[in-house]
Amino acid sequence: MIAEIIVEVSSSEVDRVFDYKIPEIYRGKNLIGYRVFVPFGPRRIEGYIIGQKENTNVDKTKLKEFYSLIDKSPTILPEMIELASFMKKKFHLKMVDCLRLFIPSQMRGEKIKPIYLKNYTLNKEFDFSGHDFSKAKKQLEIIEFLKQNEKLENKDLKKFSSSAISTLEKMGAIKMFLSQKMRTPQDCFEVENIHHELSPVQKRAVEKISGDGIFLLHGVTGSGKTEVYMTLIEREISKGKTAIMLVPEISLTPQVLKNFKNRFGDTVAILHSGLSAGERFDEWTRLLTGQAKIAIGARSAIFAPLQNVGAIIIDEEHDGSYISETNPRFNTFEIAKFRAKKNGCFLVLGSATPAIETYYLAQKGEIELVEMPVRVNGKNMPKIEIVDMLGEIRYGNNTMFSRRLIDELENCFSQKKQAILFLNRRGFVSFMRCRDCGYVAKCSDCDVSLVYHKFENKLICHYCGKKFKALTACPECGSVHIREGAIGTEKVVEELQRLFPDVPVFRMDNDTTRTKDAHQKILSNFGKNKPAILVGTQMVAKGHDFPDVTLVGIIDADQGLYQSHYKSAERTFSLITQVAGRAGRSESEGKVILQTYSPRKYVYNFASNYNYKGFYEKEINLRKTTKFPPFSTIFRIMFSGDDEELVKENIKMCYNEIVNIRNQFTSDFIYLDAMKSPVSKIKQKYRYQILMRVSNENIEKITELVYNACDEKSAKVSCFVEINPQSLS
Repeated sequence: MIAEIIVEVSSSEVDRVFDYKIPEIYRGKNLIGYRVFVPFGPRRIEGYIIGQKENTNVDKTKLKEFYSLIDKSPTILPEMIELASFMKKKFHLKMVDCLRLFIPSQMRGEKIKPIYLKNYTLNKEFDFSGHDFSKAKKQLEIIEFLKQNEKLENKDLKKFSSSAISTLEKMGAIKMFLSQKMRTPQDCFEVENIHHELSPVQKRAVEKISGDGIFLLHGVTGSGKTEVYMTLIEREISKGKTAIMLVPEISLTPQVLKNFKNRFGDTVAILHSGLSAGERFDEWTRLLTGQAKIAIGARSAIFAPLQNVGAIIIDEEHDGSYISETNPRFNTFEIAKFRAKKNGCFLVLGSATPAIETYYLAQKGEIELVEMPVRVNGKNMPKIEIVDMLGEIRYGNNTMFSRRLIDELENCFSQKKQAILFLNRRGFVSFMRCRDCGYVAKCSDCDVSLVYHKFENKLICHYCGKKFKALTACPECGSVHIREGAIGTEKVVEELQRLFPDVPVFRMDNDTTRTKDAHQKILSNFGKNKPAILVGTQMVAKGHDFPDVTLVGIIDADQGLYQSHYKSAERTFSLITQVAGRAGRSESEGKVILQTYSPRKYVYNFASNYNYKGFYEKEINLRKTTKFPPFSTIFRIMFSGDDEELVKENIKMCYNEIVNIRNQFTSDFIYLDAMKSPVSKIKQKYRYQILMRVSNENIEKITELVYNACDEKSAKVSCFVEINPQSLS
């Protein structure tokens, strides 16, 4: 018998199946999905068995046996092996990179293992009547304890003498067995079985979603989408099936997890990058062994090792985090579609502001639209008031807060309520510039300006993380006249503490959420304080449900509007709608103050009226006229390397190949050009890119040819292809 094995080496040169003989002790056993140790050249490395067969075309004198199995049972399900093959072809990935996604990374190289604890129980076959324990008081204590309790667990061992336990075990009076200790995250929740009666709108949504279709659940913020998700999953669990629930941000996971734990108890497992290696391994194990039936987490949870999946739900489906921008690059929606089809289950895409491409598919009838147009409590959406910041300047107010926002904050705090202030820019200020000569402090390794962080008193690069001393004088001309750039969350917090010294202010961004469970602690502390202010980036914009938040302030609504990306208007509309939805979710009415220097932009008009359909019609007409997605596909081919000349040489060769492809499909190409990347250097690597936009008529063939063109490059140059990239910088 022959095992077909993918070796644990991420290199295009060995990205293929290798045949190995199966050792005698394993013959006759189904080994597909097992990890193994194999001889590979002079090395002993890990591999994955993805198939078995009787014969091979390999010269039998060169055929080697693999050494041994690594795990006691298969770690990769047959479905996932098929998924890896699909991803390899769809996203032009290496097979081993796909397989790595299906297991916790620390399992590779055996860096993490299960923890087993000793347990003891009475040996029912032991003749206790034939022994006198009256003089062995410590032994008798243990025996009496075990008569009253099923077993002696690790937590009980300290109560009793270790020598007495050892003696009883040797004489056969008690038996030792091992149990696995689970490193369970988020175990601080008090679990209580909570059910809410569905509203008529929620009931209709649940009734519509069934079978094996794809559904877009378009519900306004506060419409009760989470309750619909849980009811759908509960229905499938009652049929003996499992479920996957995805959220876009780690910060949303604690609140979602609490809701699901309250409903489903220990059948819920959580998967995301914020877990420790041990916690992730044990949660993954619970899913693989069937102890847990529901996987909740960010993007990576789509690879949960569940069988017989009955429901896959992607909440906030419009969010860009569902597209992986690092190797291996993939689109979560495509993975979810594959798994839903394979399991014959439904896929739900939920959002208050669906991606334009998703809503377009719903309008075409390719996915089914389910609408929830009202809040579950029957309350109106919070009123959004647009404040012209140019008018504030004319009035003499040059601060970051408009007069209306200050008034509303004072009113909010007088009623012992809470406020959320949103600014999608962390740090204190975005750059430091010399007023006399124009010098801007930039990273030495990246072609970007440094962000000043006052808490550390450092200039920090947000691309590579390198830190520099803050400027006290210009290094070019010696001037002490240093100008600060656009404000960040740190500066907002400082100003709020000055204006409202008695009100607790909490900050939630990438700087404050790096430690374990930081998201949960910040949200928990904010929830306990009234009045209070939560300042944050897009982490605070989605999913959070605080009944006492009556005010939302959007400090700089224009920030994302003028980015050079075809989705800039869509993202601005979405963020405004999402963060506005945090206000007025209970009995108290909510209000939103939106500060802008461009109050007449059409995005703000549609957003202030929560008019998604009006915005969609405007945006889809613009996309159709300008031939942007969904009416075309954008490719970005990025080259990077240490040697700028070598990078330029490689991109020229690739560009010539792309020109040849264009000559074959002339009518399909809308745009093609090669250029230096807007961020021309990151981590001392020079970056050049090819951008092209093509129609969708022959997209599969063109995509294949583009991937092939990118394979012909120097080993010293990195190259990757992004389709409809989330960023063009």
